[in-house]
Amino acid sequence: MTKLAGITALLLGLLTCPARAQGQAAIPRTADGKPDLSGIWQVLNTAAWDIQDHAASLGVPAGQGVVEGNEIPYTPEALAKKKENYANRRTADPETKCYEPGVPRVTYMPYPFQIVQTATYIAVLYEYNHITRHIYVDGTPHPKGPIDNWFMGDSRARWDGNTLVVDVIHFTDQTWFDRAGNFHTEDLHVVERYTPTDRNHIQYEATIEDPKVFTRPWKMSMPLYRRTEPNIQLLEYECYTMLQEQKAAR
Repeated sequence: MTKLAGITALLLGLLTCPARAQGQAAIPRTADGKPDLSGIWQVLNTAAWDIQDHAASLGVPAGQGVVEGNEIPYTPEALAKKKENYANRRTADPETKCYEPGVPRVTYMPYPFQIVQTATYIAVLYEYNHITRHIYVDGTPHPKGPIDNWFMGDSRARWDGNTLVVDVIHFTDQTWFDRAGNFHTEDLHVVERYTPTDRNHIQYEATIEDPKVFTRPWKMSMPLYRRTEPNIQLLEYECYTMLQEQKAAR
């Protein structure tokens, strides 16, 4: 093989190398070889307002949905409840009471969050209302019931190749998926998948199950973007209820 032919073959090999393989090589890794998800991340979508396709309205930006197929498979009774929630959303949304948003809603609130990762434990620190989430990667099981359920549920995780799979149960029914009234009961079961695609992007998926509300499991997905500004840090966001705001204005 001539020198020119060798260079040509090398260039062709680089050009045909799958983009995914190049991205995998750029993924930061911990000392034990696992993807390092540490950093400050944020979504760039309107799912906090409505996880399905929606037009703009007063105070609500138009947006494309994050639900696979744009369909949420409600039972007829649950769909009627969702419509009632939507009609009363300005006061019925648990966010207006400053409750913790729950999982997966906290991920796509319009505020950044920070992942701090160790081999057996991952903390997620959210700018919204000083929330801290605990994800255990140590092989311990969910605590057995009956127990008091939590707004953020109980998170137990494992690695599936480059994907962090988080199983979340033990929810309260006092959270919604968005400001449009999409809801669940205390039987909610969420399986999250965090898959880094390169240094600055994570593909996030959440599979939702709740037999009291939905006829089948369904999934939402979205990219998470690393915040790369110099000296980026979480700032303060203190939630106030309408009653607190009215008192403060007096």
